[in-house]
Amino acid sequence: MSETTTTSGAPASRPPSEETLGGLVHQLSTQVPELIRSELRLAQAEVTQKGRDAGKGLGAFGAAGLLALYGVGCLLAAAILALALALPAWAAALVVGGVLLAVAGIAALLGRNAVAKATPPAPERAIAGLKQDVETLKGGNR
Repeated sequence: MSETTTTSGAPASRPPSEETLGGLVHQLSTQVPELIRSELRLAQAEVTQKGRDAGKGLGAFGAAGLLALYGVGCLLAAAILALALALPAWAAALVVGGVLLAVAGIAALLGRNAVAKATPPAPERAIAGLKQDVETLKGGNR
């Protein structure tokens, strides 16, 4: 007999370097679901972070819209004051309106940059990790 047995008559366990194909397949079938779960957790974390970044950008766009609305209100007030009084009060309203519009422009640029940073919303690192895992399982990375 080439196989070693224990005192109970059962075959002795093999060293790790001599695992059977069935054992390796069993080990693979238990590790693959955990690998997929961890990749899904990574994807969820990445999408959550991108959602936060997009939310900040959209908030800045909202602030830009509100400031632009105030700027238009000031410009309208300046036009009304200019027509009604033709006094220097209209110049002050014009300056305030121009400043508000400039601030709105800056907020819009910041919002655009934040939204651009968050796009595309696909979890790129998780997708790359899954592709690498598939290649490894296929035997591409030896």
